[in-house]
Amino acid sequence: MTEFKHNLALRIVKIINVCMITLPFFLCWYCYYANRVSSPYYAKGNMLIVALYFILYIMIGRVYDAFWMSTQRISEIIYAQTLAAAVCDGIMYIVIWLLSKHLPNILPGLAAFVGQILLATAWALLANHWYFRTSPPQPTAIIYDERRGLLKLIDEYGMDKKYNVQLTANVSECLQNLDMLAQMKVVFLSGIHSHDRNVILKYCIANDINVFVIPRVGDAIMSGARPMHMFHLPILQVGRYMAQPEYLFTKRTMDIILSLVAIVITSPIMLVTALAIYGYDRKPVLYKQIRLGKDGRPFKILKFRSMQIDAEKDGVARLSTGDKDDRITPVGKFIRKCRIDELPQLFNILVGSLSIVGPRPERPEIAAQYCEEMPEFSLRLQAKAGLTGYAQVYGKYNTTPYDKLQMDLMYIAHPSIIEDLKIMLATVKILFVPDSTEGVAEGKTTAMSE
Repeated sequence: MTEFKHNLALRIVKIINVCMITLPFFLCWYCYYANRVSSPYYAKGNMLIVALYFILYIMIGRVYDAFWMSTQRISEIIYAQTLAAAVCDGIMYIVIWLLSKHLPNILPGLAAFVGQILLATAWALLANHWYFRTSPPQPTAIIYDERRGLLKLIDEYGMDKKYNVQLTANVSECLQNLDMLAQMKVVFLSGIHSHDRNVILKYCIANDINVFVIPRVGDAIMSGARPMHMFHLPILQVGRYMAQPEYLFTKRTMDIILSLVAIVITSPIMLVTALAIYGYDRKPVLYKQIRLGKDGRPFKILKFRSMQIDAEKDGVARLSTGDKDDRITPVGKFIRKCRIDELPQLFNILVGSLSIVGPRPERPEIAAQYCEEMPEFSLRLQAKAGLTGYAQVYGKYNTTPYDKLQMDLMYIAHPSIIEDLKIMLATVKILFVPDSTEGVAEGKTTAMSE
């Protein structure tokens, strides 16, 4: 199968998935809800409602990587599609509520959701089988400089079905003989300096080889460069984070409105949590900790106390090592697992010391340790810190400081309300993923090491 035909077939398979997930909603709408709205639609109006769901599912599905059958495990695809369908169903239920002018019966919607889960499971199994039957593993090379271990990650994430790693070489070896890449279809460039990377990149593009680049800090900064023309030359303008005023105004407005709504909705949960913490050891319910905000300004972040009151009685700041950390109380283990300990930060957002989306604020002592190892770590302080962020959504709790820095710089380089909304939606996905709450293993400093 040629690459064009394969890509076309892949697109058709994904469209089939969207149609399958839309079908239960279609039946639910036509058989029940359509005749119960205050002003029933004619055919075109009904089709518009279904089309709205169809488009909405595509958008939400992309946020949750629901269609990535080539890189996701079957269980991850089912989880992502179930979550995307749940979000879409929730939004459309609100739309139907507004159209009906009264609270509609939710049972038909729940029945449709069960059908969507079954169809998502069937599609994930069949699509995964089809993809790897028609797409044999691609001959792959890994070229590294300072970061080794990518081969191990490909194996751990089950990507060996897609990438058949036939060559692993240091960049100096590769530069001496670029033709070693001639038979490859895919090349991973892991942590290579820009000059060496560009030499290999040009060779790969010239020879129709697909390239994946694991960037360095400079690459993350350059990703936000603004293309322009000056002196009759193409120029890339790069500067410190300077978001547009309308973006900052909209972002702050969203912070205020959403934090107020969230405080009201979660207030019963916060009350029960406070009583549980107080009932366990009669110690303070809230825990205040100094964190670094925009431009390094310190502020006190609020959290429900999940550790013993004397967790750092020796005065040494240290990160949690996860469930095995004996400083965490029984109540603390539960609220940390469910992320309930973070809820008081909604008040930080309301007063403006924190945003909903932004780089997670670090403690001054921890940040100082990171800056000793990599001075550029302070660059993440250009933007206001957030409750959730790019690194929290696409990394894990124990993702290394260097990788988190690159993720945060990628976010800072592209300030956008759309990106903020995507991160908010994607945050829902990680709430139930155990990997994202893992602790930091002692001595761990690099995600891919020698």
